[in-house]
Amino acid sequence: MREILGYIREWFYYVNKKLLIICSLQTAILIFLNYHNQLELNLSTAGTLPWPRFTGHYVLFGLSFALPYFFCELIEKKSFFDSKPFTILLVVAPAIFSLKMALTVNFPFSDDANWNEYWNQVYYWPVRLAIVIGILFLLWRKFDVDRPFYGLTTSNFKWQPYLVLLLLMVPLIAAASTQNDFLATYPKLKSVLHFDENIHLSWFHKVLFELSYGTDFLNIEIFFRGFLILAFIKWVGKDAILPMACFYCTIHFGKPLGECISSYFGALLLGIVVYNTRSIYGGLVVHLGIAWLMEVGGYIGTALRN
Repeated sequence: MREILGYIREWFYYVNKKLLIICSLQTAILIFLNYHNQLELNLSTAGTLPWPRFTGHYVLFGLSFALPYFFCELIEKKSFFDSKPFTILLVVAPAIFSLKMALTVNFPFSDDANWNEYWNQVYYWPVRLAIVIGILFLLWRKFDVDRPFYGLTTSNFKWQPYLVLLLLMVPLIAAASTQNDFLATYPKLKSVLHFDENIHLSWFHKVLFELSYGTDFLNIEIFFRGFLILAFIKWVGKDAILPMACFYCTIHFGKPLGECISSYFGALLLGIVVYNTRSIYGGLVVHLGIAWLMEVGGYIGTALRN
């Protein structure tokens, strides 16, 4: 834990405070526009845009990610936009996640509508993980083949601090598991699927769903903490953390306001850790661990209510 706290202190000492304030203000403005004017919904359903689920998200993600780099160049008098590889990655990065958000494929797994929905959902997360990793692999081969694949390394990974963080979260999640709004959302199974009341899933189907759900967190960590930081640090160093956090916050638009706001600060924390360790596994342990703890809390809380 002391090591992680040291990373945070070092980053806060290093970061340009004016840039931190401007990026935080940018994020606050986007949050305000989304929760008061439905910014994401309007962009992703705009009839004037071709394939609005992709192009609308690209506008949102592109602005949130690129503007901090423009601010950084202006404030710190840097010139990383002169690099063609940097510019290519800056343009491609929001397109990758916009594609992930836009792809909707419904395969006829079953004649039963309930089971067809279940199997399509189980299929949904791993396939998108495969698509994103495939694209990132091509970019890695082109720009970063001399380094480990975007944070998938255990060379500087120590699991103990992250286990402590998870243990600290247990009482908080246990308390949340008694609340109606929490139980209305978790376990994720009941908020994602729309099963008839007479359909009962076995534990095998529930575990399979949770494993599939978990792959989305690997997707997020390798893209945001692996790619958006480790692919850009050769040009901007520690300044890669703030644009990633601004971008990461926007993918939480539509979730509860508190979760959206906290995602910005959580992204800063995980970004600082990845920058110093060059490994995404710490963030993955925390992110996935909290997600599965919330799922367990949802199952237990629901069982006690019934």
